[in-house]
Amino acid sequence: MKKSFLLLPALFLLAFVNPGNDITIKGSDTVLPLSQKEAEVFMKKNTGSNITVVGGGSGVGITALIDGNTDICMSSRDLKMEEKLKLKEKNIVQKTIAFDALAIIVHPSNKVDKITREQLEGIFTGSITNWKEVGGADLKIVVYSRESSSGTYEFMKEHVMAKKNYASTVLSMPATGAIVQSVEQTAGAIGYVGLAYLDKKVKTLSVSFDGKTFVKPSMAAAKDKTYPVSRPLFYIYAGASEAKVKSFVDYILSTDGQKVVQEVGYVPVK
Repeated sequence: MKKSFLLLPALFLLAFVNPGNDITIKGSDTVLPLSQKEAEVFMKKNTGSNITVVGGGSGVGITALIDGNTDICMSSRDLKMEEKLKLKEKNIVQKTIAFDALAIIVHPSNKVDKITREQLEGIFTGSITNWKEVGGADLKIVVYSRESSSGTYEFMKEHVMAKKNYASTVLSMPATGAIVQSVEQTAGAIGYVGLAYLDKKVKTLSVSFDGKTFVKPSMAAAKDKTYPVSRPLFYIYAGASEAKVKSFVDYILSTDGQKVVQEVGYVPVK
């Protein structure tokens, strides 16, 4: 599935005539394809509304919100304490707009089908470096990750890696799509992506947090919470912007908006 990472304002003149209808959304690459599609549908239904969507990572969106350079921040993680302090005077509003499962992907030729949390921790921290150590072929593991500004990078570190640091050998990618492409092209590769980025050219691994029950990432498994690496996705904005963004946020949380959530490949909140 091809994804556009930037929605340019469709009606340039209207941005000057009616600036209240011009909304900027920045942040998480995980949330990006969802926001892009929701904005596209919303603008068709609301002539004169212009919504610009830009990725770069949750950290990029949060920084833009702190600096007053975006109306809405897309985030795949909760705010850190220092971020909350910086945003305190803005009276922020945080809305859960969808849920996601973080899929572990490998090259399709890889014979490994399942993996434990401890094994993933070892791979991403560097103590496990060959696929034969986890039941695979004698092949060097090539690890791909998002950059540190990514909410997915933070979520992986906190919930899968027991808050341990990534190995220095891990290759950082500027966008989630780049991880998919790299894993497709590298026999010993492993990476992590949101459900909406899954591609038939990569293979997903079943994951276990107890070493006994292994679950493959899917919308159904994320919905019933049997898949252990699931998370909420957020829109965060200043209270002063609520009037400006309310109609768009309300649309996403509506029945029609939540249908789009499922169509794009995420789990609706209701």
